[in-house]
Amino acid sequence: MLFVYPTLFHEEDKAFWVEFPDLPGCQSFGDTLSQTMEESQEALSAYIITLLEDGTPLPDPSDVKTIQVSDSHSFVSLVSCSLSSDTTMKSVKKTLTIPAWLNDLACMKGINFSKVLQDAVLDKLRA
Repeated sequence: MLFVYPTLFHEEDKAFWVEFPDLPGCQSFGDTLSQTMEESQEALSAYIITLLEDGTPLPDPSDVKTIQVSDSHSFVSLVSCSLSSDTTMKSVKKTLTIPAWLNDLACMKGINFSKVLQDAVLDKLRA
């Protein structure tokens, strides 16, 4: 699943730092713009994984066009990260019930129930 949030990039002393207006405390930095973009994607991933593991709802991303910059050394961009259901997070066992006919068809097709459930829950969280 792809997550995209607006990000404020700031340049100071030939280095960069970023902050996510919708994600309090989520920040990163780098020596180059490229490195800062990479580090900001990692920070976004870690932040979202932490919220998901804690059961905290994900904040809706603001419209990038509404984010104001404070000076000429700052700009707004979008930063994204992709999390799959294979992302390493602690796992918990869930028991569920489905109709027998659905179970039989899914088993015949080789469907991985855990992956389907994880993908569905991630989709629901973003809805």
